[in-house]
Amino acid sequence: MTVEQHRLANGFRIVTEHMPGLASASVGVWVTAGARHEKPGQNGIAHFLEHMAFKGTKRRSALQIAESIEDVGGYINAYTSREVTAYYARVLENDVPLALDVISDILLNPTLEKAEIEVERGVILQEIGQALDTPDDVIFDWLQEEAYPDHPMGRTILGAAERVSAFTRADLKKFISQHYGPEQMILSAAGAVDHEAIVRLAEELFGEMEARPEAAVKAAQFSGGERRQVKALEQAHFAMAFESPGYRDDAIYTAQIYASALGGGMSSRLFQEIRENRGLCYSIFAQAGAYADTGMTTIYAGTSAARLAQLAEITIDEMKRAASDMSPAEVARARVQMKAGLLMGLESPSNRAERLARLVQIWDRVPPLEETVALIDAVTTGDVREFAEGMASAAPAAMALYGPVEDAPTLERLQERRAA
Repeated sequence: MTVEQHRLANGFRIVTEHMPGLASASVGVWVTAGARHEKPGQNGIAHFLEHMAFKGTKRRSALQIAESIEDVGGYINAYTSREVTAYYARVLENDVPLALDVISDILLNPTLEKAEIEVERGVILQEIGQALDTPDDVIFDWLQEEAYPDHPMGRTILGAAERVSAFTRADLKKFISQHYGPEQMILSAAGAVDHEAIVRLAEELFGEMEARPEAAVKAAQFSGGERRQVKALEQAHFAMAFESPGYRDDAIYTAQIYASALGGGMSSRLFQEIRENRGLCYSIFAQAGAYADTGMTTIYAGTSAARLAQLAEITIDEMKRAASDMSPAEVARARVQMKAGLLMGLESPSNRAERLARLVQIWDRVPPLEETVALIDAVTTGDVREFAEGMASAAPAAMALYGPVEDAPTLERLQERRAA
C-alpha cells in the first residue's frame, strides 16, 4: 500500500492510498473549519453548515443527493469536530467519480434555501435537546468548557440553542467565504483508488476555486475549573480532565499509553481497583485525546451519589500510585493494545482515509506507519512514570459533575489530595 500526495495550484491538497484486493473505496473532503474556527457569535455554525450540505445544490435536490449515492449501493455522510468538518462517501471502485462529483457539488454549490434552513434549524435544535438529555454526553461539553474557558475550544460543537435559532443564510455564506477555501480542504481517498485518476478528478472539480488566505486560529490554553449541576438522576456522572500533549508533540504516545494502562480496558488500574475490587461503578475509563496544539487526558465514571466521593478519591490515589509503580508489564500491554488498535483500524478504508486527512492536516505529510510504530515502541516505563507524575501532581485540571452530586468532593479538595 502506497500513500501519495499532490497539491493543486490553488492550494487544494490530495492524499490517497491504494489498498490491493478491495472492491470499494472511501473518499471525502476534510475542511479545516470546525468549532475552534468560529467566533463567539458563530458558535454552532460549522455544524449547521454541515447539515445544510445535504439540503440541496444548484444541480441536485436533497433527495437526488441521497439517491445518487444510494442508487449505486453507496453511503454518504458528514461530521463536525472541533478542528474539521468532513464530507465523505463509501462506494464501489467504479463509482468513485460519482462520489467525488456529489461531494464537490454539496461543497461548492449549496443553495442554502431559507425554507430548508428553517427545517434543518428545527432538526439541530432537537439534536441539542437530545444531547442535553444525555448526561454522559453533555458532561464532556461542560468539561471542555471548564478546561478552555473563553476560548473556541471550550464551546460546544452543536452551539447554544439561542445562537442556532438566530443564524441566517447570510451568516452561513459568510462562514463559507471565510473558511471553505481550497487551502482549507483535503481530499482523502483510500481503498480501490488510483492516485492519478483522483488528481485529475480533483483538478476538474476543485481546480477553479480561488485561493484565499487561511484564517488564523487562537492558540489553545488549558485553564481548568469546576462545574457541577445537581439533578435527580439515578447516576452521578463524574469527569475529570488534565492538560496533556497535542498531536504535534511526540509525548502524545506516552500520554496514550498512560491513559490505556490507567483506564483503557478491563485490565487497567481504574477498572480493576474501582469496579472489580470495590464494585463502586459499572462504567469507568480513561482516554488521551489530542488536538493540533493541546490535549486532554480524561477520566469518566458513573456511580451512585453515596459512592461518588470514594470513587473520586481512589481515582486520584491510583493516578499518584501510577507515578511510582507503573510496571513494565502494564506499559508493554498498553503499547501492544495501542499498536493493535492502530493496525486493526487501518483494515478499514474509511478509517484509513480519515487518518490520512488528519495527518495531512497536522503535518502536511503522512508519516510512514513504521515511523509511528517506532515512536510507540520507544516509550519506556520510565517515560510513563514521569508522565504519570505530571498528571498526578502538576497538570492543570478540570472537573464536571452531573446528577445527585450535592455532596461530591470539590475540585479544590481533590487537588489537595493530589498534592498530599
